[in-house]
This record gives sequence, structure tokens and C-alpha cells, in this order.
Amino acid sequence: MEANSRSTGRLPAAFLTPGSASFMDFLSEHQPELLPGKRSLPPVQGVLEAPHGTTIVAATFPGGVVLAGDRRATMGNLISQRDVEKVFPADEYSAVGIAGTLGFAVEMVKLFQLELEHFEKVEGTTLSLEGKANRLSTMIRGNLGMAMQGLAVVPIFAGWDVDREKGRIFSYDVTGGRSEEHGFAATGSGSLFARGALKKLYREDLTESDTATAVVQALYDAADEDSATGGPDLGRRIYPIVTVITEDGFKRLTEAEVSEIARTIHERRLEQPDGPRASLL
Repeated sequence: MEANSRSTGRLPAAFLTPGSASFMDFLSEHQPELLPGKRSLPPVQGVLEAPHGTTIVAATFPGGVVLAGDRRATMGNLISQRDVEKVFPADEYSAVGIAGTLGFAVEMVKLFQLELEHFEKVEGTTLSLEGKANRLSTMIRGNLGMAMQGLAVVPIFAGWDVDREKGRIFSYDVTGGRSEEHGFAATGSGSLFARGALKKLYREDLTESDTATAVVQALYDAADEDSATGGPDLGRRIYPIVTVITEDGFKRLTEAEVSEIARTIHERRLEQPDGPRASLL
């Protein structure tokens, strides 16, 4: 599909052939080897070590949804990167947080972004939030072969549903199975601890600010118990990525905003190392 017609300035025939509004279908038909799940891996002995992203958390509030992730990537028992980004906008009203094999996860997010943009350009309208969640499910299912070889990608998808006028969260398993989560969700190696923390801290009437604080508290608890999850690093000034999606669209909290949340939590934890009780967010 490359510019085999660069000299003429014309697009290849593949781009001019009517077909599906799905960019993935387009690749499957014309260059399937570009899809992550279509690649074959060389035989390896033992476990294949690759950088992995870890903990992602999400929680809804009356005006939208917060999606956040820690910054640590690990490779076996080693920290491979301290400041990796794991939360990305999918489009104006949705975002994806990734856990699992980092390289494949980032590639999947980029393909998902293209999928949504391609659909909008071809159809002249955006997919519903439910439709976006289903498209991501299909992409994860397409990566099943890689997942069976230990290269799994397990994201959380969250966004503002313009039809229902509320924030929604979807979680996935390695086979592409999709579940809608109500209230809050977590995935990754520290998800058990993050989910436990949110179970105690979450309330349906939390404000946007309180919800952002709650998810950072959950990441703090996950980092306290799970070595693969990185908590706020005040010394290096590395803080979790915290994003908010409302009827106004996607936004990422600034470093100053997240650092203020992290420092406040850290100061409180000097007095209460195990974190706040449910009534003391």
C-alpha cells in the first residue's frame, strides 16, 4: 500500500475501493501482516521477557469518569522504566488505560485511535461509546495468539456516553471478553489492591476532585503491596497520569495538579501509613 504511485501522485487502488468503515478490516484485506495479532513470533526457550505496564484504575462520578495509571514498567524483577505513559485519549470523549506487554499495548492503542478516526471520516459520525468498547474487544481478541505466548494486553476503556449522559467503564480479559464496570474498576498486577482500596473509598456522590484523589489513593495502596506498581515518586517528580472525561471531553490533569494530590496524600500517610478510612477521603 505504500506509495507505489508516488511518481504519479495517485493513490493506490486499495484506497479507492469501497469497503467497510473499519480500518482494521481495511488492513486485514490489504496488508494483514501489519496487524499485531497476525504476526508470528520466532521460537524461544523459556519465558520471553518484555517490558510490562502494570496498574490502571478508573472511577465514575456524577459528571463523568476518571481514568488513571501508575508510571512503572517492569521486566521480570527489574524496573525497566519509571515514567512510562499508560493512559491515552482514544478520541474526544474516551480514553484507554493499558496493562500488559507494553510494546503491543501501545501499538494497539494507536491502532484503536486510527480505527475510531477512520470510522468517523468514512461515516461522517462517531461510534457510540458501546460501539467503541466493542471495537476494542475485537482488537483484543485478535491478539489472542500473542496472549497465549505471554504477550497479553488487558486495557480499561472509559468515556463519556453522550447518549446516556454519564461516564462509563469497560474492562476486558485476554480473550476480548468485555464487561461494564459500575462505579470503579482496576486492572494490572496491582489491581487486587487498588480495587480493594476503591471499594472502601468510593461513593457515588464524589466530586471530580474527590474521585481523582480516590484513584491516586488506590494507586498508592497498590504500590504499597505490589512491587510492579510505582507509587508517586516525589524525589524524581514522577506522578501518576490522571485523566478526566466529561461532557466537555477528555482532559489530562497537569503535573502541578497531580503533584498537589500526591503530596497531600503523602503527608497524610506520614500519620496514617495504611491510608484513610472510608469516611476520611
